[in-house]
Amino acid sequence: MAEPLLSVTGLEAGYGPVTVLRGLSMTVAAGEIVAVLGSNGVGKSTLNNTLSGLVRARAGSIQFDGAAITTADPAAIVAAGLIHVPEGRRVFPNLSVRENLILGSYRRGRSSRSQTLDRVVTIFPRLKERFGQYAGTLSGGEQQMLAIGRGLMAEPKLLILDEPSLGLSPLLVEEMFALIAGIAAAGPAVVIVEQNVVQSLSLASRGYVLEQGVFALTGSATDLLADPRLRATYLGL
Repeated sequence: MAEPLLSVTGLEAGYGPVTVLRGLSMTVAAGEIVAVLGSNGVGKSTLNNTLSGLVRARAGSIQFDGAAITTADPAAIVAAGLIHVPEGRRVFPNLSVRENLILGSYRRGRSSRSQTLDRVVTIFPRLKERFGQYAGTLSGGEQQMLAIGRGLMAEPKLLILDEPSLGLSPLLVEEMFALIAGIAAAGPAVVIVEQNVVQSLSLASRGYVLEQGVFALTGSATDLLADPRLRATYLGL
């Protein structure tokens, strides 16, 4: 059996005296879609920030693509191909759509920038229509597309999407998840970190449910959707 692309073992992390993540272990295979689910405040963003080097792990290990990245800095993690699209879009509002996309290949993917740009606007044709427009003037859905497109410009091996459906209308949520499915089909592994349980598990092969810094439930997407604990807690069933 091939080594997983991402392997997390016994991960602990937090801020100051507070430990947020308490012994998390998870794996992601190359080309796989994995969902990390949980409500606000359970540690989802802390997990993302620790994987991408923005928060330093206190214990445990993170292996990515055969190398230890537990103590690596964010620039080295990006260069290795682990790309984190943070919650809240965080586009550069006073730069154009095209300039925002180009910045995505600053650390990685520079040599094939023009080909990748063509690929990104094929996935997100609305961005091509707004190439010269300031990013700050885009709608919320378009800014989310731009944030994901900017991540794709770095030619990720693993793309972590933090709350990609946050603040979008139900129709746009449907469109966003369809686009994410298309992205995953084109190559990179994807970790969707979301509160949207049903949509996320409809895409993912496996899922992890985070509660108070620990994985309370793990399993295949099918098993999790049928689990009475998940259905009671997140779906009200």
